[in-house]
Amino acid sequence: MIDFSGKTAVISGGANGIGFSLAKTLGERGMNVVIADIEGPQLAVAAQALSDAGVSHLAVEMDVALREDWERTAKEATEKFGNIHMLVNNAGVSGGVGGIETLDDEGWRWCIDVNLMGIVYGANALVPLMKEHGEGSWLINVASMAGMGGVPFAGGYTATKAAVVAMTEAWALELHNSNIHVSVLAPAFVKTKIHLSHRNRPARYPMKITPGPDIMQVAKASTASVENGIPADQLSERVIEALEAGELYIFTHPRYKSVTDARSASIAKAFDSAANSDVVADVAEEPTMNSWGSD
Repeated sequence: MIDFSGKTAVISGGANGIGFSLAKTLGERGMNVVIADIEGPQLAVAAQALSDAGVSHLAVEMDVALREDWERTAKEATEKFGNIHMLVNNAGVSGGVGGIETLDDEGWRWCIDVNLMGIVYGANALVPLMKEHGEGSWLINVASMAGMGGVPFAGGYTATKAAVVAMTEAWALELHNSNIHVSVLAPAFVKTKIHLSHRNRPARYPMKITPGPDIMQVAKASTASVENGIPADQLSERVIEALEAGELYIFTHPRYKSVTDARSASIAKAFDSAANSDVVADVAEEPTMNSWGSD
């Protein structure tokens, strides 16, 4: 069993939903937690709840899409608690909604800046600190089942979450010989406020399109699914279970295996087609990528 006591976790999007639930769960196991969030008033509410629960914490207002905010958060976290042992890149938004013909350009940029670059900046700021002290550490990137298969009319969200999955796989190889365990969390629907992401959409990403009926139908269905999702606290316990087992991929909805099975079958079929191709069947180049976690 992992002893989390006395270690420190930095959690983006820590004022609500998955981030706040993980802060509570890790705090109950003795960790110091740094909750960082763009939503100032809710951050204060979350900080008070952690205080009431006796969790050692620091609350930092932060926009994950700004590198300088990550650098400031890293500085404040180390000044408060010393060594950082866990980064949970949790902050995310449901921007980039729209079909091929109705591009919300600024929504895509917002989605990419938060869901993808927010994770890049977080790792860039904190992984070197974890490598420097060499103690057992964890890097957890929050993706989504959307990153395991396309979701129509949610191209920006799907694309960024798929990128997070691939980036985590790359970082797992890159950090394999360090003392940092890397995981990607890919839940399906969880009771959070992800469907209300627009409440925190900065003015620098103005909405310039009016969603059509197809988009509104998808949004309505997504809202219902989120509101009927699993509790965030159940997800948090699953994360702890997966960390104990050293898992790279952390799944929370077992029945969604059918999604990845279908995708894997399609990929296997495509490779079989290539193997039987008159054009490329004789290509003899061997794979150069190591399997995840191999030496």
